[in-house]
Amino acid sequence: MTAMFGEPIARLEDDRLLRGNGAYLDDLGHDALAAAFVRSPHAHARVLGVDVADALDVDGLVAIYTYEDLPGRIAEPLPLLIPHPALTHGRTGYPLASDEVNYVGEPVVMVIARDRYLAEDAAERIMVDYEPLPAVVGVDAALAAEHLVHPDVPGNVAGHLVQSNGDAAAAIAAAPRTLELHLYIERSASTPLEGRGVLARWDTESRRLRIWTSTQTSTGVRAAVAAKLELDLADVDVITPDVGGGFGVKIVHPWPEEVLVPWAARLLRQPVKFTEDRIEHFVASAHERGQRHQVRVGFDDDGRLLGLDVRFWHDNGAYIPYGLIVPIITSTQLLGPYKPGAYRVEFSSLYTNTVIVTPYRGAGRPQGVFVMERTMDAIAAALGLDRTVVRERNFIQPDEMPYDQGLIFQDGRPLIYDSGDYPAVLARLKALAGWDGFEAERAAAAEQGRRLGIGLACYVEGTGVGPYEGAHVVVETSGKVKVATGLTTQGQGHQTVFAQIVADELGVPIGDIEVVTGDTRAFGYAVGTFASRAAVMSGSAVALAARAARAKAIRVAAAALEASPDDLEITGGIVQIKGDPESGIAIGTVAVLSNPLRYAFDEAAQAATQFAGGDIGKPPVADGDEPGIEGREYFSPLRSTFASGMHAVVVETDPLTAEIRIVRYCVVHDCGRLINPRIVEGQIHGGVAQGVGGALYERMAYDETGQLQNASFMDFLMPYVSEVPAGIEIDHLETPSPLNPLGIKGAGEAGVIPGAAVFAAAIEDAEGIAITSMPISPSDLFELRLSRRGDRAV
Repeated sequence: MTAMFGEPIARLEDDRLLRGNGAYLDDLGHDALAAAFVRSPHAHARVLGVDVADALDVDGLVAIYTYEDLPGRIAEPLPLLIPHPALTHGRTGYPLASDEVNYVGEPVVMVIARDRYLAEDAAERIMVDYEPLPAVVGVDAALAAEHLVHPDVPGNVAGHLVQSNGDAAAAIAAAPRTLELHLYIERSASTPLEGRGVLARWDTESRRLRIWTSTQTSTGVRAAVAAKLELDLADVDVITPDVGGGFGVKIVHPWPEEVLVPWAARLLRQPVKFTEDRIEHFVASAHERGQRHQVRVGFDDDGRLLGLDVRFWHDNGAYIPYGLIVPIITSTQLLGPYKPGAYRVEFSSLYTNTVIVTPYRGAGRPQGVFVMERTMDAIAAALGLDRTVVRERNFIQPDEMPYDQGLIFQDGRPLIYDSGDYPAVLARLKALAGWDGFEAERAAAAEQGRRLGIGLACYVEGTGVGPYEGAHVVVETSGKVKVATGLTTQGQGHQTVFAQIVADELGVPIGDIEVVTGDTRAFGYAVGTFASRAAVMSGSAVALAARAARAKAIRVAAAALEASPDDLEITGGIVQIKGDPESGIAIGTVAVLSNPLRYAFDEAAQAATQFAGGDIGKPPVADGDEPGIEGREYFSPLRSTFASGMHAVVVETDPLTAEIRIVRYCVVHDCGRLINPRIVEGQIHGGVAQGVGGALYERMAYDETGQLQNASFMDFLMPYVSEVPAGIEIDHLETPSPLNPLGIKGAGEAGVIPGAAVFAAAIEDAEGIAITSMPISPSDLFELRLSRRGDRAV
């Protein structure tokens, strides 16, 4: 049987999805009542009163709820999901605003009606009396603290953290050369094709709650809703249907709607559904990226880092349910593949009257990579060195692995790189991008009046964060294999890669394997899909569970064949004596034999009944054993694995219009052993597309009153297929991780992480203008050109 691990097979789930047979949240619950929300039009205001009188006449109205209607734990603030000692002033919102709103879009009233149209009609008639308060918008306003988002949070500071390794101040002071940079990344958002949504049904007879939700953590939603509704976990089922993209925004849980809709369904004893519309997603879900950095670096005449001191400010929006994870990742992943000498990083996470900030694909890494790679380019420019030379001189070397950066990562564990070969990655990237021959290419283009620039950016990505994931592998008597794991799927190809792992580990055809994810009925304990962890965590658990099932199958078959287990193998779903196919029995038959029966339901089952033979001197099920061929295992790593990669891009900037065109884009990536190269490359392509958007188009534009100015796809620019490089050139390096049984690392976020950094470098190279803020539009570049000339006349 051909090995499946490492094969670029087509995704097994695509046939169903491409034929329109997917089932997304809004495809479900056509008999359900619909929920709609009255949301705050103000960024900051007191709620003085709610008048629902005019809404009561709407035909089909079922219920209206305000904060005063919420009982018990439902009326308490939503959970602070990830506490941290440095998060000294963590604040979360209420499911419905109580006496104050803190961002445009915050839910104030929930309306339930026969359908969504009627619910919206009723919502429009509800009058909320607000007393506007001064809004705090952006890092500068939050730092100035002339006004406070939360009156009990001094200086608008949610949290403050310092980490260091060595004496950075002394190292910089003693360095032959120093530089200082001020860098900025603006707000953006993930904008998946499908927004958030939740459907809930309460079974009055069994007193069980069933929830369908478009989430990245079905088990997390289950635990949160059970706690809020004061139900036992066993009485709550959460199923994640097909999900039209997550990218981080759906890892937050529970959203207000994920608490309120199940509560209303139980109260009304009818199914209730909420589906977020696009404007709601812009103003009422989550954003990311907004940070301001100040960098001081000391280095020698060869460009080697001696000391690095970074101070930055992170805009976390009105609340901070996901804790300090994003800025912690920025502060630690900023170091990339380099030895920084002495390092000190300090950040403050600040409240503003804007939508909350939670991880978005890359989760703090794009900001950190932008800062570090801009610093490396500045050092190269100051010394007149090739940008690749400065990087080579600062790389951690392969023989220095594992390498301890002396910091604590987002998982609370040491920041220790497990494996990698950064010089080899750079060598491959230079060859792929034509780095050494680029000056000739630039000169030839210049003769045609074209302006080209090239940039590169390096990154290291912590992947596979704990604490654990699990898997259950069951061999059916039909020979089919059922695989269940608790994390959710949003298009990553989990059904394919997990089936590939089981096919090899268990020795069965991949077509006989069925994979279920994100259904607490099938697997109740899990963490979720985020931080490029699915393959590392669930993939490892699936492998371990398949190995356990295989060992059981071999043992049962050995007894039936009167052979030594060491002499058996499983291939093509047949357990046989090695080298003797005629001796084999189907693995489905082995599953029958593993379950001693009193009753035979078919011909195959007769072999497992009490008069079919066997050792009557032993119990049918031995002590410590159990019926069936299955394995249930959990994988919990010591710490994260660290993938890495480098991107290069050649851009052309129009001398007149300042438009930016991508000429060539190259990626070299190392995520350890590749389960499915085709899927990894698909992940990279998608990530690069988001990186292009984040670098050149996407920004959330708030005015000074906290109103989002571009809350639609008419105004929030995203790259079309015409703006994304069509022929991304990709090469892979595989340095296995020693931290898991498969030697793999994560790949889900790799494509997006260096986007801002690599485009800034290429545009700066083309224009000769320092690029210190991203994203950059043609009008931004045009203004920079005017500023350089000292002539602002148009």
